[in-house]
Amino acid sequence: MFGGEPLTADRARRMRWTATGMLAAMAVLFFTTHGLVGDHPAWGYVNAFAEAAMVGGLADWFAVTALFRHPLGLPIPHTAIIPMNKDRIADTMAQFLRENFLTPAVVARRMSDMNVARAIGDFLVASPEGAGPDARSRITGGAAELLAEVLESLDPDRLGTQVRSGLGAQLAKIDVSPLAGRMLESAMTDRRHLPLIDGMIRWAGLTLEDNEDTIRDIIHARVAGVLRWAGLDKTISGNVLDGLYKLLAEVLVDPEHPLRAKVEEGLEKLAHDLQHDPETRERVEEMKRDLIENPAVAEWWMGVWERIRQSLIRRAREADTGLGAEMRSGLADLGRALKQDERLQTQINRFARRTAVGVATRYGSGIVTLVSETVKRWDATTITGRIENAVGRDLQFIRINGTLVGGLVGMTLHFITTLL
Repeated sequence: MFGGEPLTADRARRMRWTATGMLAAMAVLFFTTHGLVGDHPAWGYVNAFAEAAMVGGLADWFAVTALFRHPLGLPIPHTAIIPMNKDRIADTMAQFLRENFLTPAVVARRMSDMNVARAIGDFLVASPEGAGPDARSRITGGAAELLAEVLESLDPDRLGTQVRSGLGAQLAKIDVSPLAGRMLESAMTDRRHLPLIDGMIRWAGLTLEDNEDTIRDIIHARVAGVLRWAGLDKTISGNVLDGLYKLLAEVLVDPEHPLRAKVEEGLEKLAHDLQHDPETRERVEEMKRDLIENPAVAEWWMGVWERIRQSLIRRAREADTGLGAEMRSGLADLGRALKQDERLQTQINRFARRTAVGVATRYGSGIVTLVSETVKRWDATTITGRIENAVGRDLQFIRINGTLVGGLVGMTLHFITTLL
């Protein structure tokens, strides 16, 4: 708080010895020249300088020492000012902090002159060349590693269950049926449903091909015994399969085929019912609820979530190609937006100002109290040492200046008295 680093303390100690050495030198000079005053007029000036300098140095030594301790250990009144008034100093510091930094009006006034958004944008876009380490890399790397640590430390089953519950709750609020109906209606209006019909036809053909033996067995079981004895069941099943293949091929290649028109008619009715038929909508909602509550779906989702989690952890630790690179690119884009978009700057600056004012309003008194109580808890030796280390070097300059100025005043007074 007061800059009590060892280097500062050493510098203050060196200046203290310098000031004390100068005072001692003036004392030696005074006693040495005292007996030489009558030998030459110049010795009078030297002696007067040394005498006044010694007095000035002693006075300033007393004043500086009295701030921190009793001079020579004597309990002289109005000395050891800082240790004796430690609590009052703490209250004064707290009051200064409250009045000049932590009142909402002061915070708002200071924040109004700051373009926080522009400063953030400059930082995010700034090139690291010639400016030391790339701060953005440290930020994104640390954020990516933090994300990986969080994903590893959390219970994957519990987290996956919470995510699934959240998604399920949101999905339960969505009325799926009208949405699906509008999507289907829009697709048919733009003729984007035709690939779907073609896919269904191809799927039917492949399904038929994969189940030829099953169809032949069904036909064999249904025909009369005489036809089976005559071997006509194989002919019938072959003709049925050939007819089905031919029908599917005709529907696939002929856009005007009647069966295709029937399919489109059915899709149109389905789109209408999904939007307007209460019974259809209720059936779809019931299917949605069953799907959400199905344990198999929950198990499937947990597997999906675990793959997502592991992928995020792996990508977060890929410094150059994973989330780190994506976050760096995203931060650069954000920085450019903050620099160029004045409307965005206004919004962010307003938010920052309101946040700072809110913090000052809500926590300002607590911060001030914390500072005051912290200083009051320090013992006298601690607070004296910290303040002395922080400003002691400058105070020793006061002693040096007092010695020199006192000497010059003494020499001037000697000159005046000599003339008179």
